Amino acid sequence: MMARSIGTESSRMNELLRDFNRVEGKWHDQATLVFLRLAASGLVPSGWYEKNLPPIAGRAARTQHLELEIVSHCWQYAHFLVYQLSSLVRHPPRQLSVTMTVFYCPEDEAASRLLERFSSLDVPGVSWNWQPVRKELLFRRAIGRNRAALATQADWVWFTDCDLMFQAGCLDALAEALQGRQDALVFPAVERCTALLADDNPLLNPDLDASIPVDIDASDFSERRPSRATGPLQITHGDVARACGYCNALDYYQRPAERWRKAHEDRAFRWLLQTQGVPLELPGVYRIRHASKGRYTGSPFMSGLRGGLRRLVSHIQERSGP
Repeated sequence: MMARSIGTESSRMNELLRDFNRVEGKWHDQATLVFLRLAASGLVPSGWYEKNLPPIAGRAARTQHLELEIVSHCWQYAHFLVYQLSSLVRHPPRQLSVTMTVFYCPEDEAASRLLERFSSLDVPGVSWNWQPVRKELLFRRAIGRNRAALATQADWVWFTDCDLMFQAGCLDALAEALQGRQDALVFPAVERCTALLADDNPLLNPDLDASIPVDIDASDFSERRPSRATGPLQITHGDVARACGYCNALDYYQRPAERWRKAHEDRAFRWLLQTQGVPLELPGVYRIRHASKGRYTGSPFMSGLRGGLRRLVSHIQERSGP
């Protein structure tokens, strides 16, 4: 009886220890995230972390025909990705060459099927580059962006989301605007966006088995002027990308996650590059905005709360004007 009791108590202690370590780990992660968000607000010099940012004089001033890598990612968002990839097919660039890199998880069957279909399309000036990863790596968006940045051979890298499209004239105008530039970070001065769309909106429910490419109705979109290089609008000099990666200096943002993580690293990236970005006047940048985020997991209550908060923030922004 004594041996059995001791074994039981030992098992309980081990369980308590594992629970404590999980709680301590979560607390440490939350504390780290809070610190990094405060640091990225300017309270901490970014030079304490980012040691590899090349000076302007050390960045190539490329001209003529440029190479651009577009880095996107998709988790349960094939219904957006179809529009993004279609925009490249319908409006292929002439003044630069594009490598379209998409990080995805093979468990996302809809995305996998969609990428396979686009692989069969030969688009002038566009190379498809599908990057399958396990979902724990996909759930922290900075991981894929960092891998692409460190490995890129392009002159410029456009980090974006799969709900953004490159419509008529966008990429050729970008090629002209980037001639000889050495900025660490630039972004489109104008994007054309939908209102926050509900799940039953036809735009969010394309037939993924229909013929590709698909198109959009431009009248559904209105002009917005971002004040900085936000997550889908971050266009980085290739030399900066190869030297700094995407938050490569911040280990927290390179850790796999068990669920989709909100992209706080967008702000940290600007902080590390010591700039909010330089705006460039470009046509044809379109983005679908949606009230609910299908990639998040959780209770219906939390999903509804997130959607409600997004609608409130959008309403405040629209009332305050550009």
